[in-house]
Amino acid sequence: MAILITKDTKIIVQGMSGRIGQFHAEEMIDYGSNVVGGVTPGKGGETLLGRPLFNTVRDAVEATGADASLLFVPPAFAADAMMEAADAGIKTAVCVTDGLPAQDMMKVKRFLKRYPREKKMRLIGPNCAGIISPGIGFMGIMPPHIYKAGRVGIVGRSGTLGYEAASQMSALGIGVSSSIGIGGDPINGSSFKDILELFENDPETDAVIMIGEIGGPQEAEAAGFVRDHMSKPVAAYVAGLSAPKGRKMGHAGAIISAFGESAQEKVEILQDAGIMVAPNPSSMGETVARMLGMKVAA
Repeated sequence: MAILITKDTKIIVQGMSGRIGQFHAEEMIDYGSNVVGGVTPGKGGETLLGRPLFNTVRDAVEATGADASLLFVPPAFAADAMMEAADAGIKTAVCVTDGLPAQDMMKVKRFLKRYPREKKMRLIGPNCAGIISPGIGFMGIMPPHIYKAGRVGIVGRSGTLGYEAASQMSALGIGVSSSIGIGGDPINGSSFKDILELFENDPETDAVIMIGEIGGPQEAEAAGFVRDHMSKPVAAYVAGLSAPKGRKMGHAGAIISAFGESAQEKVEILQDAGIMVAPNPSSMGETVARMLGMKVAA
């Protein structure tokens, strides 16, 4: 069973007529994702990749029944695009765009809080790789061929490290139920805790690997959730063990500004919660294998 995307998920691509949007939309279609249309203001009535284009998300939802959207929208317009998707009734949105101002994301978060839980759009990102359930479909920019179908969930702030974990696991014969890139920005739509809760409730996910990095409290909050609410084993890796305090490293959110935000502090918090932590990025797959009780060559 997949989380967030199934064979029946009807996906639209906001910004599909752009070069990047078209490239990834075509990859999604080739993989079997159920892409039903695209949204580009001013191009309504045209077709692209055999799918109709619409001027607004609402038009697309009314015509196709779309319930998910992937956003390839420039930073200056991405916040409005996310709110437009929520207003049109989209249930799950993935925003790949990076470089969004923090104030714009604060506006989006406030907007989403207006909706009751049952009608609230689940936002993944921004600045994320997206979501994939191997053999079922994906919404994002990840290379789908590296993912082997299986029963281990992946959730991470870094898309590239998520790819690396999937590749290492595949080499060891370990498959993925779903992989979710939540994005590295300091303000994002879904947290580690949000996705861990979905994996805990998914009967076809047996274990999870969480990939964090320096900056912010999300890993510590996730550790508390794992300790108090998860019955499934969780492994983790935290990037940035050598990062100096007060200096931005990589993602916009990757800056150590308070206790519990350095990689070493996060590792200790995760281990105290009973989470098996990989010592370096090249051992993520081996750590998952050991957690599952598999023998790993020394």
